Amino acid sequence: MERSYSEDGGMLKAMITRIKGTQDISYEDIGYWHYVEEAIRNISHKYAFTEIRTPIFEATELFQRGVGESTDVVQKEMYTFEDKGGRSITLRPEGTASVARAFIENSFVNLGSPIKLFYNGPMFRYEKPQAGRLRQFHQFGAEILGSESPLADFEIIEMAYSFLKELRLNKAKLFINSIGCPKCREDYKTALKKYYSDKLPEMCSDCQRRYETNVLRLLDCKVDRERVAGAPSILDYLDVDCRSHFEELQWYLDKAGIQYEVDRFMVRGLDYYSRTAFEVRSSSLGSQDQLVGGGRYDGLIEYIGGKSCPAVGFAIGLERIIMLLKSENSKAGIPRGSEVAVLTFGREESVKGFDYARRLRKAGVSTYVDVMERNMRNKMKHAARIGAKISLIIGKEEIERDIVTVRVMSDGSQFQVDSDYMVDYVVDKLRDIT
Repeated sequence: MERSYSEDGGMLKAMITRIKGTQDISYEDIGYWHYVEEAIRNISHKYAFTEIRTPIFEATELFQRGVGESTDVVQKEMYTFEDKGGRSITLRPEGTASVARAFIENSFVNLGSPIKLFYNGPMFRYEKPQAGRLRQFHQFGAEILGSESPLADFEIIEMAYSFLKELRLNKAKLFINSIGCPKCREDYKTALKKYYSDKLPEMCSDCQRRYETNVLRLLDCKVDRERVAGAPSILDYLDVDCRSHFEELQWYLDKAGIQYEVDRFMVRGLDYYSRTAFEVRSSSLGSQDQLVGGGRYDGLIEYIGGKSCPAVGFAIGLERIIMLLKSENSKAGIPRGSEVAVLTFGREESVKGFDYARRLRKAGVSTYVDVMERNMRNKMKHAARIGAKISLIIGKEEIERDIVTVRVMSDGSQFQVDSDYMVDYVVDKLRDIT
């Protein structure tokens, strides 16, 4: 926590500031968040996915078993603590493991296959904060549980792709790979270990540790990335079923006209992935270029105590989406201002003003009531500041004559309207302005 100091009655008091790696989302950015969240609801509705909301914290074991003990997420990045009951609790670092736990615990399998779910909410990882990567961040994710068909992989990819299109983010590129199944990965791991054996002494400490715990993670290292180019490819070690699955997925993508590139070294950062792995990247974001990450995780349900169940999904970091929208000068972030501002002068006038506001709100009009005691000039200035299109002025004359003065903010024109017809008049006027 950073500290700053303010003087209060001759004493300096420490100001409490937000925790590093978090952010306040308000006036400047909230319009972007509303825009993206609305797009999430739209795309999920179109694809007939049902929303699921899981707890923000879970038993630590869920992520140790589900995400993988050897991953950076579990080893370095989780917010883990002991609660007052002595239980080890972790703030969720990602959404898929929680969805898988809910799938088992709530017997979703009895609803028939496949189950299609989406989520949207905050996640937590103790990482070095940087642009588009915070310690509290937000993910939109979608999961199909119960289908092993490449069609499920295709739909998940198409849904993520369509979501970006809905946001008019057209400069992103899809990368795919297959990391096979546990059976075909064994020979591949042996080949990887042989390749890296003589290079290991010169590699980073994380790679040296991963060499023994999960050698595939060496392909995901950001420090020793240049050594990856000469490594063997998993695609050369796929068995017949895994190869067929990957080829069929590509066939569906080709038929749909979705452009992609095979990245033969992509393994993703979590241990639960199998077969399909994919990312959508944007060069507009620099080195932190990933927008979408996902893939198949056929073993996850079984890892955490359920019956074997195939599944595939994706996750999208909303902070990076919003960064990209801003970088492309999208107008999506312009927040909707109040349509009407009610300006009153006096107690009786205020009572009448709130009555008018209720009537307008009932008609679906966004109505701001100025509750400050200040003069006309300053009330008008504030109405302009909040983006009101129309101001209603209610003073002594308006009360005595049972009228409302309607002021159009864009040109300063004013009209006096009988209070009984005020709502219809304002609604028509707003329509004309728009």
